[in-house]
Amino acid sequence: MKQFLWMYISHDSITWIRASVETAKSRKKSGTHTATKLRQWTRAFIEDADDLPYHDYGWWQESLLHKGELAQRLFEHLQSVGKYVTAMDVVRYMGRPEIKEEFGLTKTISLATAKRWMHLMEYRWGKTPKGQYVDGHEREDVVEDRQTVFLPSMEAIEGRLREWSDDGEQLPGPIKGKPVMVWYHDEVTFYRNDRQELHWVHKNDTPVPKPKGEGTSIMISDLISAEVGWLRSPDGQESARVVFRAGKNREGYFQSEDILSQTAQVIDLLKAHYPDHDHVLVFDHAPTHMKRRDTSVTAYKMTKSPSKVFGVDVNKPGADGRPVYDSEGKLVKMRVRMGDAKFSDGTTQPLYFPDDHPTHPGQFKGMAQILRERGLTKEAELPAQCPDFHCPGPKATDPVKCCCRRVLFNQPDFAEGETLLETLCRSHGIEIIYLPKFHCELNPIERCWCHAKRVYRQNPNITTTDDEMERNVIAALESVSLLSMRRFCNTALRYMDGYRQGLNGAQSSYAARVYSSHRRYPEGIAAEMERKMRR
Repeated sequence: MKQFLWMYISHDSITWIRASVETAKSRKKSGTHTATKLRQWTRAFIEDADDLPYHDYGWWQESLLHKGELAQRLFEHLQSVGKYVTAMDVVRYMGRPEIKEEFGLTKTISLATAKRWMHLMEYRWGKTPKGQYVDGHEREDVVEDRQTVFLPSMEAIEGRLREWSDDGEQLPGPIKGKPVMVWYHDEVTFYRNDRQELHWVHKNDTPVPKPKGEGTSIMISDLISAEVGWLRSPDGQESARVVFRAGKNREGYFQSEDILSQTAQVIDLLKAHYPDHDHVLVFDHAPTHMKRRDTSVTAYKMTKSPSKVFGVDVNKPGADGRPVYDSEGKLVKMRVRMGDAKFSDGTTQPLYFPDDHPTHPGQFKGMAQILRERGLTKEAELPAQCPDFHCPGPKATDPVKCCCRRVLFNQPDFAEGETLLETLCRSHGIEIIYLPKFHCELNPIERCWCHAKRVYRQNPNITTTDDEMERNVIAALESVSLLSMRRFCNTALRYMDGYRQGLNGAQSSYAARVYSSHRRYPEGIAAEMERKMRR
């Protein structure tokens, strides 16, 4: 229209109709229809400047996904399909007779359209996000330990803990008694060839050789707290961190003796630099953490009758006190006597006959005799154990008395023996709490490992020496800030709050995520939940 008017007023000899025809030709429209429309549109514009022609091209191309409740119904269908949904599931759904009739389709949509719809519904092709739970997280005995042992232990010290905001600031509030610092412990392993795999690759880049396998490793054993971060002295000169090069031809393997040695250093450091606090150490259920004295009483493998050879196989120590390995790399064992048990009144019950016994000098008494000495004469007549030790009842701690081994397992001195870590810590006035099995989400140091490994993988060069690798590992660990650690600790506390309210692992995880989303969306949790449902 602008071109038409400009042509008409710039040539004195051209007529109104001729100008419209020439304008149409310049737009590659040789017929008279376009020229006629140009004159109509222009006259209407001259009379009313707001009267402009409306271009309705493309209105019929609106996606069916935006009509009615199709998006919601399609999303519900994909949820019912299960974990491994595909674009073909959308194609098949739209091919159903009732769906085609409702939306006026003669045939189903194409696969390309289905893929676009998957993106519109916020599906992305990729790996399933990894969670923190494994089989056993909601097992009956694990849940009982979480609800009746771990959570009450944490609640007992709650009033003496400092609280921190997600901005790293200490929240106001009185401390009831001597303040407590909670130290979370764990181990992690870094591998030499562990590197970031996804990155921008130029089309001219050629394949290059890469190391085969993960390479040598370095294990880190350390502790954190929300107050100070990594466990070290205030001046940073002393630390309880253990850097361990595991391997048969390196420093061996991390044993219970190593964790006890580290814990002794931890205790010395805490007493020297943080004497104004009480301290609680939190460990997981790793075998090295749960080990009892080698000679601790246990009904495992006990014979029912007296035995000349029954004892406990323990690691043979070398001159340096560390376990000895044979030529094949296996631990060398030696057999010793099991320690004494205790009667209900706390007095000692030897498990071996005296050396001057008339019939069984120095021999193991056997389960039957041990039970008789405890006044359990009827139980002493039970069989040694049920077939394959599969006793009746929902769990091994119920009062069912079906065999000698089960009865002994449920005796207080057999069931409640202290671990070596508990004995060491409590002898120095330091409390120890064990995390429930399979509950890594309750240990904030696990998130520190994730942060450090992400930084470590971004190192562009593959290390060639152990010293260089150790420097990279330490730098990655130091990249975890105190602010991040306090946020990680807060996340663990939110999980605990969920468990206290009776939520299971998945529900507590969702509640923790919603809380984090609430910090990003100021309209509040209710609006955030509604937003997630609409999406």
